[in-house]
Amino acid sequence: MTSGPSIIRRSGGSNRSNLELVNSLRDNFSEAKRDYAAAAQSNGNGNAAINGSNGVSNGVSNGVSNGYDNGIRSGTSTPPTPVQVWTERDGKVLFIPRVNWQAAGLRDERNQYEITVKVFLLPGTSLEQRGQYIRDALALASKELGIQTIDLLVASFPGISFEGTCEWEADKKNANQGNLDDELATWAIFEDLHSQGVAKRLGVSEFGSEKLSAFIKRASIPPAVDQINLHDCCNVPPPLKQLAETHGIELNVHRDCTDILPPGTLRELLGSGLRGANVLADAANGGVGLQGNIVPQWVVRYMAFVRDRGVIENKGYFAGAELIEE
Repeated sequence: MTSGPSIIRRSGGSNRSNLELVNSLRDNFSEAKRDYAAAAQSNGNGNAAINGSNGVSNGVSNGVSNGYDNGIRSGTSTPPTPVQVWTERDGKVLFIPRVNWQAAGLRDERNQYEITVKVFLLPGTSLEQRGQYIRDALALASKELGIQTIDLLVASFPGISFEGTCEWEADKKNANQGNLDDELATWAIFEDLHSQGVAKRLGVSEFGSEKLSAFIKRASIPPAVDQINLHDCCNVPPPLKQLAETHGIELNVHRDCTDILPPGTLRELLGSGLRGANVLADAANGGVGLQGNIVPQWVVRYMAFVRDRGVIENKGYFAGAELIEE
């Protein structure tokens, strides 16, 4: 029992969220290939499962994927299903795999759930584009859950971590990470969502004491939650704990990865090979597939927690990327 905000461990376990994300995407690709290949065969037509147009435009297109799995897989074999059967194009957006929106939504009334959404803004993305990334990410997560409001919306900024040989070292290193001006400019987008009633509470991720203190002084709406990566939730640096208690900020201890979707990982996921989805063209598949360089833009994780039963009913990811012609 404490008089200040609680320190809560979230997303426990030894698996970092990048492993969870990568495995969920890979498994989702494999399952979609099997399901749509079976549907196409049952209709006697390889294109029977296709809705809308095939392929993507020659300009810029976004790849969006979703799924969830806790396990770490050693490999997944899939049938040679044509890409156009298990993916779907909507304008310039290519869904990999296609999403069955008819099955989306929650089982019970909205007030039975605690909805948490975390948006990971990835390294190399421009400040000007973040507003669109955030809107795209929230639109997909909201459509998947069939909701209009979020109980907690967390921002994860690139270049920030709370890691070190000890918590004191992590807090000290954190003070010089990231770009405070860019983070505050991006935070204004989250503040607008809060003011519009889309998000009831806002949170940040990996902010140490100095960084959080500077952030609070300049933000119009201070974060209600700060997620930090600690090996031992009891070893919160005293300056950070005192700051959180003073400003009524809840500290969540989690194990998320700060580099959740590197470009090389995404290329491997969508490329050829035993564990690839065979969507992108490369030398191994004779140049068949989408031509160009794939650049990750954002990742969003959504979670619907049933309050009365204390269980997670729905948890998953969407990831956005840009295909740039070489």
